[in-house]
Amino acid sequence: MKQLPILLILLLFVSGITFAQKDFQGMAVYESKTSTSEFKSRLQGNKDITPEMQKMIEERMKKMFEKTYILHFNMQSSIYKEEEKLDTPGQQQGGFRMMSNMMGAGGTYYKNIKDKKYTVDREFMGKEFLVKDTLTNYKWQMSGETREIGGYMCYKATAVVPVSKTDFKNFRLKKEDTKEKEKSTEETTKKTSFLDEVDIPKEITLTAWYTTEIPVSQGPEGYWGLPGLILEVNDGRTTILCSKLVMNPKEKADIKAPTNGKEISQKDYDETVLKKMEEFREMNQGQGGKRMEIRMGR
Repeated sequence: MKQLPILLILLLFVSGITFAQKDFQGMAVYESKTSTSEFKSRLQGNKDITPEMQKMIEERMKKMFEKTYILHFNMQSSIYKEEEKLDTPGQQQGGFRMMSNMMGAGGTYYKNIKDKKYTVDREFMGKEFLVKDTLTNYKWQMSGETREIGGYMCYKATAVVPVSKTDFKNFRLKKEDTKEKEKSTEETTKKTSFLDEVDIPKEITLTAWYTTEIPVSQGPEGYWGLPGLILEVNDGRTTILCSKLVMNPKEKADIKAPTNGKEISQKDYDETVLKKMEEFREMNQGQGGKRMEIRMGR
């Protein structure tokens, strides 16, 4: 029994050496799922949509809102990218392809926690952008709650963050009676925009579960800043959960920032997206607008 503390010290020492190695690397697989119940209820209430069309739309929405991502990380940086899959012909066309791009599909999300910078390549409406900016400084509130994820003891942390106008995952469709009431007022005051069709919360609460057994301040997408790898994070509508972890994989990933695309700040990119969305909406006004609403999953 007297040897037990010494054994524990040795184990911790060996573990510390493993994570301190310059060539240390880890790989995590994450499953991302976004709630679509609101969209489904709106579809069910649309008399213009046949049961066959509704089934097709729901299947495409599932592919758009349920994705698998791979995170390669070391002590300083990481790359986060959607798992490559062969798409069925016609599966990602028209409004669904554009919506998928707006949801952040594709591209490589690189973050450097030492420099507190990130770089992500985005494709939007046929153009490539290279978004470079400063990582969000999450003000995490630690909790005493714990749970096990994949055999790792995890701790709960929460943070309240503002919502970007291009964070389409957190948009809420307005109720029809609210839209009609606002429409009658706006017709005599100002021109409407596509943002008038949705409710955008000012802020959301993030809930993250991290493990100190992997002492790297990394996580999926742009999440970071905790004393351990984030294995699960939820923003109210989307849950990203780690399903597989590999420490020091045999095949090392090249953890470098993407370089393709027009360099732009996050603020300028958001403004570009909103402007293009407005132009797209105006272009489809009066010519198949109702059809576009159906194709966009409304």
